[in-house]
Amino acid sequence: MRSENTPFEGGPMDGRVLPVLLGHTGLPPKVYRIPVPGEQGAAPTVLVYRRVQAGVTRRLGLPKGWKFVYDPEGQPEGRIRWPWSSR
Repeated sequence: MRSENTPFEGGPMDGRVLPVLLGHTGLPPKVYRIPVPGEQGAAPTVLVYRRVQAGVTRRLGLPKGWKFVYDPEGQPEGRIRWPWSSR
């Protein structure tokens, strides 16, 4: 599988560049979750980062690349909620 060095902005990972696996379309995932173990019996936490465009080309407006931005209120479970479902 291919990976791409992707920058992270905000939160504890601010300024870091990590290799992120690309999907079959050649794009990194829309949401990147980083599990962080808790210290000595504390509950583990999950850092949530969302994919955004890093920039666009001048002529066609195509994305130049991607970066991940910290989402402090992100849903760590990430389950899709359909409006017609009862759960």
